[in-house]
Amino acid sequence: MDRDKAIKAVRDLLLALDQDLNKEGLKDTPSRVADSFIEQCSPSDPELERVFNEEQYDELILMRNIPFSSYCEHHLIPYSGRAHIGYLPREKLLGISKLARLVHSESRGFTIQERVTKNIADRLYKEISPYGCMIIIEAQHGCVSLRGAKAFGSSTVTSAVRGLFRDSQSARQECLDLILRK
Repeated sequence: MDRDKAIKAVRDLLLALDQDLNKEGLKDTPSRVADSFIEQCSPSDPELERVFNEEQYDELILMRNIPFSSYCEHHLIPYSGRAHIGYLPREKLLGISKLARLVHSESRGFTIQERVTKNIADRLYKEISPYGCMIIIEAQHGCVSLRGAKAFGSSTVTSAVRGLFRDSQSARQECLDLILRK
């Protein structure tokens, strides 16, 4: 990534919007914004590649309230929320911290919530072949609150379901009940 080009692009955008770059609060804004986007678009966590645990476990594993943030690819405005991941292991057991790392990895760059949700489910299902997995993400979108609809306080919920949780209503309900439990 070219940091100098990114800083110049942010500077040019602010000037095009008739902003005074000598104003105290805007002096360092081009470099701060460029650094923020560079961090968001950096490659995923290499720790995620070492995912498997040799333990055997054949019951539901659920991690709730995994915080994340990303940038809407349509408006370059942040959105953030919480992800919930449930899976029923088959032969491979994922280290618990890897669930959070998976959420962070898939929410990097500029994206949309629907794709993040789908990609987490697809990657988990493909890489460890569980009997099933369920991903639910709830997020608040700056693009919905700050522009257009101005729907302050609204949230968007997306889900992706694979395997047993798609096919068995009772398994799906058990996972949902645990996710929704306070």
